[in-house]
This record gives sequence, structure tokens and C-alpha cells, in this order.
Amino acid sequence: MQEYSIDFVKELLIVGSGTMGWRIGLQGAISGFEVTLYDLNDTVLESAVGFQDKTLHRLVKAGIVPMEEVEAIKSRISLTTDIEVAASSADVVSESVTEDRDLKVKVWEQLGPLLPEHTVMTTNTSYMLASWFAEASGAPERFAAFHFHDVFKARVVDIMPHPGTAPWINGLLYDLGLRLNQIPVYLKREANGYVFNHMLASLINSAMTLKVKEVASIEDIDRSFMGNFSLKIGPFGMLDDIGLDTVWHVTKNTGNPALEPLLELLDTYISAGKLGIKTGEGFYSYPAPAYLQPDFLMGQRPDLTI
Repeated sequence: MQEYSIDFVKELLIVGSGTMGWRIGLQGAISGFEVTLYDLNDTVLESAVGFQDKTLHRLVKAGIVPMEEVEAIKSRISLTTDIEVAASSADVVSESVTEDRDLKVKVWEQLGPLLPEHTVMTTNTSYMLASWFAEASGAPERFAAFHFHDVFKARVVDIMPHPGTAPWINGLLYDLGLRLNQIPVYLKREANGYVFNHMLASLINSAMTLKVKEVASIEDIDRSFMGNFSLKIGPFGMLDDIGLDTVWHVTKNTGNPALEPLLELLDTYISAGKLGIKTGEGFYSYPAPAYLQPDFLMGQRPDLTI
């Protein structure tokens, strides 16, 4: 198997152009890579481009991206619903399909044989292990987890090989993380939830448990966390940012029956189409959620009866 360095990487393929996929793709184009966004239908791809345009506008306004580079960045992003076209010349693949183990296996079984022999394959799964579907790719030695967070605000990327990952892949992904303006975090062994998500899961499960048991309101749970840590967002705001459907899949895949009440809480919102920021409503309403209002922490006097 040929080893190569970051300078060999020219083309990135993003499989799944939802919440994380379009972000990774946009940062790839900003960083100078040719990027292909692949998804099953044009509607998803068109939505991804819309989000990318809005984010580019925000990055220009913040002075992060020069206005004169915008058109060049956009020109480096291509769209396709044809998986053979998508796979034809990829140097690195980043897969961000729904957190469903069977679906990811199916995707890699289809995609793996279509890729060039040199392609490094990565999954952006939030909670699963790369070893669960590395074999499905057909080249487990070139497969690893390469997990992004927000990309633009929380710029951490986790590098998590599985036992069969070729050692040189770790160095390549570390350098790619730096090239993508991320903070690389290397995991010495596979762990569900990586580092931050492992800690975050404990926090959001605790917050949802407090809500399920009606210990306090969503707003007061967030106020307690935000006030104590001087933060602008609490656990339920974080859930909206992640996406309630994503949290549902991650929670479901733990297989822990004790978390069933939390799944039921999420179900009440998901069934109503309230998935968080991406749909305009979750535990809060967007684009102006209550927790961002100047008087949120002091709040309004609630019903103080038990």
C-alpha cells in the first residue's frame, strides 16, 4: 500500500451534505481543496449550497474570509447525485450520513469499490466506532474516524484509528486537520463519543433527565448551567445546535434501556418536525432563541408553586 503526505491531497469527497457535510466541504474549499458534495437528491445539495453562501457572507463580515476570495472558494465546490462521479478522483473521503449503523455499512459497501486505490476513507460518525464498518469499505487499512465538531466555531477534529488502520494514515489526517484550520485531537484507542462528545453526552443526558423528571424547566436548567460557567448557551441550546434527530440516533445506538425516557422526550419534538436550529425550532425558536436575549439569565418570575 502506497503511503503519501498531505501535499498529495487535492480532492475531498463529502458523502452526505447535511448539517456537518456542507460545513466540512466549505472549510475544505476555503482551505484550497477541490471539494465534491455528494447526496441522494438535488434538494439536499441546493440546501447545502444555501447554507454555505450564508456562512461565507458571515465569514466575510467577520473578516475571516476576504471578499475577493469568495467566488474562487465557491468555484472549488462541485455537486453530484451520481456516486460513481463522486468517487472517481477522491483523495480523501469524509462520510457524514445519518447516525445509523446499517446505513453507514450500506454506504461504504457501495462506495468503497468505486474509489481509487489510494483514497483515504474517513467517517464523521459522532458516537460509533470506525471498526464497525471499516471492513465494509473494502480497505480497512485506509479507514479511520475523522470527526469534526462545528468546524467554524468549535474547531476540534478527532483522529481515531481502528486497530487495522495503517499507522501513516494518522499523520496524514493530523496534517489535514491543520490544513483545514482545525485543532487535531488524537485518540490512542477507539472510544464511543471520542473525547468531547463522551463528556457532552453525560451533560445532555443529565439535563434531559432533569426535564423528564420535571425537576426544573428547560429554561432554568439552561440558566443554571450558563450562569455557573458564564456561557451563552446551555445543554438544551446545545441539543438544538447538534440536531435533535442526530441526538436521538446517538442515544438509541447506545442500546441503554435506561435512556428510553430521554428518547421519548426527543420523540415529542422530532415527530412535530422540531429538530433544532436547522428547522427553526427545537427546544427553542430560531433565529432569535430565548437564551440569547439580554434578560434570559434573570428571566421572568415563574410559577413558584410545586
